[in-house]
Amino acid sequence: MLKKYHILMLALLITMTVVSCKNKEKSNVSNQAPTGKPRIALVMKTLTNPFFVTMEQGARRAEQELGIELIVKTGAQETSIEQQIAIVEQLIKSKVNAIVIAPAGSIELIPVLKRAQDSGIVIVNIDNKLDDAAMKREGLTNVPFISVDNFQGAYLSAQYIANQVNKPTQAIILEGIKTAKNAQDRKNGAMKAFSENPQIKVAATKTANWKIDEAYDVTASMFKVNPKIKLIFCSNDMMAMGVIQFLKDKSIKEVLVAGFDNLNEVKPLIADGSLAVTIDQQADVQGYTGIILANKMLHKEHIEMITIIPVKVITK
Repeated sequence: MLKKYHILMLALLITMTVVSCKNKEKSNVSNQAPTGKPRIALVMKTLTNPFFVTMEQGARRAEQELGIELIVKTGAQETSIEQQIAIVEQLIKSKVNAIVIAPAGSIELIPVLKRAQDSGIVIVNIDNKLDDAAMKREGLTNVPFISVDNFQGAYLSAQYIANQVNKPTQAIILEGIKTAKNAQDRKNGAMKAFSENPQIKVAATKTANWKIDEAYDVTASMFKVNPKIKLIFCSNDMMAMGVIQFLKDKSIKEVLVAGFDNLNEVKPLIADGSLAVTIDQQADVQGYTGIILANKMLHKEHIEMITIIPVKVITK
């Protein structure tokens, strides 16, 4: 009788061990969706800028083609760096397979992305480049980058309006977030284009943090100091819209405005000449390509570490 009791207890112990092992196995694959699909997160700056709405559309197309589960997260504003950090921390806890991120800042997101990578999450960087030196310091490696050549795009945009100047002219530049690599590249590209025309003097360059209302106010302050401004390069179309609204409100004419993004919202402004030129950086292609590369990395396929999407110069 005692022997049977021992056998029964041993069988029960074995059963409990098997169940425990199965539970551990289940917890190890909990980063899969209930359907078994890979879970890839797209983290963007905001959806208040139509550029990122278009980016999500491209990512959704990749989701349909690949059969993965796409999780889309954004901050409230393009300056919401702390909010993006919190989003990545939550994605680490929820054990997604991959994070495709358009970071609000080029440096601030790197530590949390390193923690994500250390937990086994694949990282793909799109739109705004993470800082190479900061990534090296933190040990964040094997992060592919997908974007346009922001310097070249800004150069082409500013060059279009610079080429229409043949007498002494004042120009200004509205920058994006100063710590963002794409903002820095666009400012430098515009500076180069303006510097090639000896008739142009850049009177000032200030940030409006990618925002319409801030661009309106910054432009107002610049015209108060220098009312002879005739050329304005804006590092995105949102800021260009703020500039154009200011010019209309104050009935200021004969000012050439250049933008960057080719949002649907500026197409009427291109048509009526309020916006002289903008740059299409194919946000949908960036979003699509980011998801495709993340999925390839999950399947251990070869990828290119840098993918440059061609820009298109858009004029009337």
